[in-house]
Order: sequence, then C-alpha cells, then structure tokens
Amino acid sequence: MLNTNVDLLKGKILKSLIIFAIPLFISNLFQQLYNTVDIMIVGNFLGDTSLAAIGASSAVYELLIGFALGIGNGLSMVAARSYGANDTKLLRKSVAGSIVIGFFITVIIMVISQLFLMPLLRLLNTPSNIIEESYSYISTITLFVGVMFAYNLCAGLLRAIGNSFMPLVFLVISSLLNIGLDILFITQFNMGIKGAAVATIISQGISVVLCISYIYSKSKILIPKKKHFAVGKELYRELLGQGLSMGFMMAIVSTGTVILQSAINGLGYLTIAGHTAARKLNSFCIMPIVAVAHSVSTFVSQNKGADQGDRIRKSVYYSNLIAIAWGVIITGVLFFAAPMLVKLLSGSSEDIVISNGARYLRINAPFYGVLGILFNLRYSLQGLGKKVVPLVSSIIEFFGKIIFVILVIPSMGYLGVILCEPIIWCFMTAQLIYAFYRNPYIKKFKVNKEINIA
Repeated sequence: MLNTNVDLLKGKILKSLIIFAIPLFISNLFQQLYNTVDIMIVGNFLGDTSLAAIGASSAVYELLIGFALGIGNGLSMVAARSYGANDTKLLRKSVAGSIVIGFFITVIIMVISQLFLMPLLRLLNTPSNIIEESYSYISTITLFVGVMFAYNLCAGLLRAIGNSFMPLVFLVISSLLNIGLDILFITQFNMGIKGAAVATIISQGISVVLCISYIYSKSKILIPKKKHFAVGKELYRELLGQGLSMGFMMAIVSTGTVILQSAINGLGYLTIAGHTAARKLNSFCIMPIVAVAHSVSTFVSQNKGADQGDRIRKSVYYSNLIAIAWGVIITGVLFFAAPMLVKLLSGSSEDIVISNGARYLRINAPFYGVLGILFNLRYSLQGLGKKVVPLVSSIIEFFGKIIFVILVIPSMGYLGVILCEPIIWCFMTAQLIYAFYRNPYIKKFKVNKEINIA
C-alpha cells in the first residue's frame, strides 16, 4: 500500500522538507486555480468590467481565505505537536476541539459578512458600475465560507501527521471540476460572475467530502470519539490562542490589503483590472516559497513536540536558502515574460492593463527572497507555539499600508501601490529575524551549514 506520510522527525532534513513541500506546492497551485479560473473565464468571456468587479472584491476574498486558512493551520499546529510527542489521546482531543471552534467561527463569519459586505464595498470606493457585480460574487462565496474552512482544517490535520499528498489529490479533482463548472455556468447558463462563485463553492464542497472520507478510512488516528470532546479549558485555550493568532495574523495582513484596494479602486477600472491580473500572477509566483514555509511550519511543530531543536534550526536555514534561490530565478523569468502573462491571464488588449500589471510583477520579483524568509520565520515561530510575536509583523504591514494609502499613493499613483509591499516586507523580515534567533529555545542550538540530501 502506498505510504503517503513523510517522517519529519527522523532522517535528512532538506530531503524531508522538499518531499513534504512538493504536494503543498501543487496543492497551492490548484487552490489558486479556483479564483484564477474565475478571473480568466470572466475576463475572456465577460470583459474588463466584469474582471474589475471580481478584482474590486478580491481583497475581501483574500481576507476571508486568509482568516480561514490561518485558523485551520493554527489549529493543525497544535495537532502536529501532539503527533510529534506521540500523544494520541491529546491529538484526538485537539481534533475535537478544532471541530467545535471551527463550527462557531464559521457561523460568526457568515453572519458578519452577510451584514457588512455591501457597506464595505462602498467604503472601498468600488466604482458604481461594478459594485453590484462585485457584491453578487463575494456574497455568494461568503455565504458558504464553512466549506472553505472545512477543507483547510481537514487538509491541515492530514498535514499535521505528515500527509501532504492526499489533500493534493482531492484538490486536483475539485479544481478540474471547478474549471468545467465555470465554463458551464458562465457560457451556457449565462449566470455571470455569480456562476463563477457557485462553481467554486460546489467544487470546494467535493474536496471536503473526499477529505473526510479518506480520514475515516485511512487516518483513523485523527478521528475523535465522544469522550475526546471533553477537551478541557487548557487545551481550548491553546487551540483558540494558536488558531486565532494565526487567523488574526492573516486577517490583519488582508485588512491592510483591503485598505490598499480602496486606493486602487480610486484609480479607475482599467487599473483595477491590470492589478487584479498582476496580483493573481504574483500569487502563482510565490507559491514555491509559500509551500516551503508551510512545510517548515509542520516540521517545526512536530519537532517541537519531540524536543528536537537542532532539526528546527537547520530546517529554517535550508528553507531560507531555497527562498533566496527562487527569488533569483523568478526575477529573471518575469523580466522577460511579465507582459505576455498579464495579457494571457486578463484577456485584455488595453495597454494600461498590460503595462501596469507587468510593472507590478517586475518590481516585486527581486523581493521574493525577502518574502520567503519572512514566511519561513513567521510560520516557524507559530510552530514553536509563539502567538504574539508573529502578529507584530502583521501589525507592521497593516500600518505600513495605511501610511502608503494616505501619504504615498496620492502623489505617486500606481507606482506607490507597487512599491508598498516590497518596502514593508523588508521591515517585517528584519523584525522576524530578530524575534526568531533571539528566541531562547532556538539560541540553544547551532546549525551545521553542510547540506546533505542523500
């Protein structure tokens, strides 16, 4: 029988990281396809106005995705530490507590989003000619945010025990289904951009069913019994602290992006369309470093449970080298290919859409190495159980974006939008380097810089 689990507690560190990260990378690729296929089909079949309508709500979409993903990852880190400590009872209690917390948070998000979405879109200066389309798309997504959360939690729990492969399989199936449903609902049923949202929800629902079925048949270690739902205040406190810490960290970052989107929305629908395509391409470009960072978070969590600090420090060293190498490679690729990629994704022939999108990618790319180190250190600190310190970097980003929106973008225009994030990344990374390497647990260990993946 195929062994889909990777042993992160023993053996060669770099080899384990890479093997574990590859399915994560492909999973991220297919997860991005949900929204990207929406953008491509809408842009090519419905035009620049409908593309801008999705773009105007994309920051809100990223906020919800980020919060759900953050909480799911945070909860699964507690499970990973229990697994690393070989404590099956605590692992199942962690799963039970995660289910309860996830249910209540999902209900709260659904209610709040349905009440405040339209006022938020107005607050973000969404152009009047696209606001109704934007609302129809994002309100449909948020109504079923529980589906999104359920998948991220199930996938996170499987990764917590070293299985990053099966969540990928389920995501590939549902992503391909999403493409077919997008085309069907938009081109045949004439549902407009709401059809893209419905296709996304149905497809994600399929991935949830597949994930749960697999856990019940092949990963019974994750199935809590009735007695495990007596979680206890201390474990609930740890789960809530870890989950909300990571969820709020992602939400603060996304809230800053929402504020930045308000400035972009004031630059016109063609600028919104170009930025939408560039941001989506940016998401693809950073996938390898995001996958490595998520791999490191599980690695650190398991090895913290097993009290193997030397392996933790080495894993961060190797992951930072990978981030720097990828930054160099993708900078060279985007220098030549950016205009072609923006045109392909957006389906637009407008010069302002293509030129702005290409400029965004070319200026951001040299900073991807810095961003990768930022991700690695942030998720490693989360894996160590630190809840407040990683939030500081998010607060830096939040206020940095506010400063740019108020002081820089009004005078520099779209160039200010482009420069905003790379400059802020540098400040965030400096803070995280200090926080990680001054951590008492990490200071006890030294890293051997010899790389051996055999």
